[in-house]
Amino acid sequence: MSDFLTVKDLVVEYTSGGIPIQAVNGVTFSMKKGSVLGLVGETGAGKTTIAKAIIRVLPDASTKKCEGTVELDGQSILDLPEKEMQKVRGDKIALISQDPMTALNPIHSVGEQIMEAIQAHEEVNKKEAMAQGMELLEMVGIPKERFLNYPHEFSGGMKQRIVIAIALACNPELLLADEPTTALDVTIQAQVLDLIMKLKEERGTSMILITHDLGVVAECCDDVAVVYAGQIVESGNKFQIFHNPSHPYTRGLFNSLPQFAGEDRRLHPIPGLPPDPSRLPQGCYFSPRCPYADDVCRSTQGKLTEIEPGHVCRCHKCQNRKEEGSI
Repeated sequence: MSDFLTVKDLVVEYTSGGIPIQAVNGVTFSMKKGSVLGLVGETGAGKTTIAKAIIRVLPDASTKKCEGTVELDGQSILDLPEKEMQKVRGDKIALISQDPMTALNPIHSVGEQIMEAIQAHEEVNKKEAMAQGMELLEMVGIPKERFLNYPHEFSGGMKQRIVIAIALACNPELLLADEPTTALDVTIQAQVLDLIMKLKEERGTSMILITHDLGVVAECCDDVAVVYAGQIVESGNKFQIFHNPSHPYTRGLFNSLPQFAGEDRRLHPIPGLPPDPSRLPQGCYFSPRCPYADDVCRSTQGKLTEIEPGHVCRCHKCQNRKEEGSI
């Protein structure tokens, strides 16, 4: 099966007060149709910028550079004229934003906002769009009688369901879910994730799931890409990442999780903070926080090295072990 989505050498640079902000630095990955890819990493790693670059909704005022290749089902996305890209958004790619509280327009009913998405991509009259909108509301677990209610009349969990309904209005082939449960309490998080995965299975939609939660990744994703300072530092299927985490940053993420088995109940956080994207360190971007860093790490970028079929890691230590034949 050929790749459904291919991202190659993606670079995104913002500018703030004339200072360049290196948000995404040469990201490359691909995914098969119908699969779920999890993008994992700390806040500020560049995960949301990757998603916004794919659907081309980066802010015009602050985006200085967006280069590389993004191909969806053989179609180059970054080269499309804006008028053509408007047809792609919603119809082929849809985005579930991370904050349902601000994703909806407060002065329009939720029904109007769902209808707007439908009528932008389908040749239907108002009555047909309303019927489809009510069906979508029912699909995400909201009674159709609430079609004319306004966003402030819904709870946070119900707003997120409405955002999902809007995203699914035109049956997109690729769904970008940007931390869809971050603003919700734990019980509602589980309900929303179950809903997204159920709809994904029913419609055969491919999905990129951006999250901090490794438990969500284990439950929902087929493949995982770990993002740090705008780079993918490790990627593979979820079994490879969970059973053989190889990059020191990936190991740090797992070690910082609470352990309920064994005698050691203390947390082991990763020391320090992610680097300032306007002043990235020389060499490996993780070297200032890495307990294994040496002079080579501090002076030279590591290359993505395949340590087992389909499992790659950006680390000098992995690269050296591969060359020595110990992997």
